[in-house]
Amino acid sequence: MELPFAESWKIKMVEPIKKSTREEREKWLEEAYNNIFMLKSEQVYIDLNTDSGTGSMSDRQWSAMMMGDESYSGSRSFFEFKDMVTKITGFNYVIPTHQGRAAENVLFSYLVKPGNVVPGNAHFDTTKGHIESRKAFAIDVTTDEAKDTQLEVPFKGNVSLEKLEKVLKENQGNVPFMVLTVTNNTVGGQPVSMQNIKDTCALCHKYGVPVNMDSARFAENAYFIKTREKGYENKTIKEIAKEMFSYVDSMTMSAKKDGLVNMGGFIATNKEDWYEGAKRFCIPFEGFLTYGGMNGRDMAALAVGLDENTEFDMLDTRIQQVQYLAKKLDEYGIPYQRPAGGHAIFVDADKVLTHVPKEEFPAQTLTCELYLEAGIRACEIGYILADRDPVTRENRFGGLDFVRLCIPRRVYTNNHMDVIAAALKNVYDRRETITRGLEITWEAELMRHFTVKLKRLK
Repeated sequence: MELPFAESWKIKMVEPIKKSTREEREKWLEEAYNNIFMLKSEQVYIDLNTDSGTGSMSDRQWSAMMMGDESYSGSRSFFEFKDMVTKITGFNYVIPTHQGRAAENVLFSYLVKPGNVVPGNAHFDTTKGHIESRKAFAIDVTTDEAKDTQLEVPFKGNVSLEKLEKVLKENQGNVPFMVLTVTNNTVGGQPVSMQNIKDTCALCHKYGVPVNMDSARFAENAYFIKTREKGYENKTIKEIAKEMFSYVDSMTMSAKKDGLVNMGGFIATNKEDWYEGAKRFCIPFEGFLTYGGMNGRDMAALAVGLDENTEFDMLDTRIQQVQYLAKKLDEYGIPYQRPAGGHAIFVDADKVLTHVPKEEFPAQTLTCELYLEAGIRACEIGYILADRDPVTRENRFGGLDFVRLCIPRRVYTNNHMDVIAAALKNVYDRRETITRGLEITWEAELMRHFTVKLKRLK
């Protein structure tokens, strides 16, 4: 008999979580203006808002924290962290920051000028915000396959080389770099193939454009290359990651994802001019070059986390749990971006709440309904996150409208996945009765979904 799959870790410590009543949740959601970011954590039963900084650290990581060197400059922990980054990526210049958006802020402050065009495979909201706040333009060059959520193809996160070349041709001399995001979060946590990474970088370099890899989930992307792309099945995750980085010019990383820490990020490159340019913004924005925005103990934990999470068993355990949830949703007929991504399930809200018009934000409406049903906090990755067009100020309805069920690393069991699936099924079963959505009553100019206020329409 074949043995069933089991986690590659055991539980040493637990944290209690609270259940609540429907009446309580209705009151709390109204007080939060129908924005799940505004809920208090104790008002949430199962928290799927993000996998960023919400994972559990290992015993090795906690041990490393006790040895952290908090020296302001020249910290031993920095050099341990830097050496691990160089070992995994091949990049020799490393700047620590307090998280991924800080890494973007430091690097983009040097690189992005007003009027620039920055292509990317579906820029995430913070990346797009850092570009557009500098009066530049973020252009999506993702493959069209990503738009069909029910299409089963292995690398939906890929760059469309045709779209990319069009942007590069039409904007020669005005493209400071291209952003290549692995995995591609905005289109459903979908991976980018090694061949596409190689071809994308070759095309950019042909036009003299460097490539920056948004590497928050690079290890998960390497896992999919190993399990889906011919020729990589016998390579280790570390070997695959090293090859991925060999084609690009730099990387920014939110270490709160595949670094397995609760806070941290960094920039890494072999371009000395970029390093020297970014240094000028690191010190006033983040801190001295050997701590950036991080404590020594956090850099020590990150060095261990990067090592642990570039091993197959760790990634296999994590991604198998996401696939377990996907199979439960398949049983219930609930549509999501197929195949299941590496860090989350992205439910296709347009296919669930078919009576809610796009102007009333189906994904945000479904997010609220799931919270009211069972106290589960998910996250809208859709029309609200897309913000308004910076020129016309019209809502951008051209993309996908997802509810992201984001699974924290080493936190929940498959029993929790069963609860999530059952709660979503209950909402799905009464979907025909949900005919109205939400209306925005207040929003920020950029990255509105974090603080937006909405009211329910009747």
